[in-house]
Amino acid sequence: MTDSSPDDRTLVARAQRGERAAFEALFRRYHRRVFTVAVGIVRNEADALDIAQEAFVKAFRSLPRFQGNSSFYTWLYRITANLCIDHGRRGKKHRAASFDEARSAVETAGPARPAFGLHHVEDPDEAVARAEIRDAFREALDELPEIHRAVLVLRELEGMSYADMADALDCPKGTIMSRLYHARRKMREALEARGIHLGPAPEGGDDASESSGGGPASKEATVP
Repeated sequence: MTDSSPDDRTLVARAQRGERAAFEALFRRYHRRVFTVAVGIVRNEADALDIAQEAFVKAFRSLPRFQGNSSFYTWLYRITANLCIDHGRRGKKHRAASFDEARSAVETAGPARPAFGLHHVEDPDEAVARAEIRDAFREALDELPEIHRAVLVLRELEGMSYADMADALDCPKGTIMSRLYHARRKMREALEARGIHLGPAPEGGDDASESSGGGPASKEATVP
């Protein structure tokens, strides 16, 4: 069956003409994913819900000035990421949120990329191994600053291209690649300090070919 729902550009144009139902449709389309991005960065579900709500309020108020130079979701993620980073800079204490719930929300909303190039668990008791990896991953992610969580969440969970990430975070593509490299390195070090040993990183520190859509090579462990 062909999906007959309006595309983002059509909904944005209608919303800019004052059609509230069109913006409500955009809200329904992206609220879950915006929340997932927020909870992945701030690591607190209550704060993430507040940020998601604020992101849509800001988007609604700013919609008349939206020029369409980027996609609506990239623009919305830029608002969300900036709110998350501002939240972190205010020095609020965060409760650790469950990464499992964030990942589940992404998978419900749309396809997710294999997290951090980790695919296969080689352990006779896979259930125990997966639980250990989840716990180690959550703790390691909690240690990262918000700016590094942002690039990891947008790239690894949302599967955004470097160009879209640069647009969403309002910085050059080279800066995105540098941040992602350092964020992945810190994640690997934090995981290995917890006994989760990974194989060698792909050459160049990233996916072999973004343009071809090829995923990263298989590793020794996966984040379930």
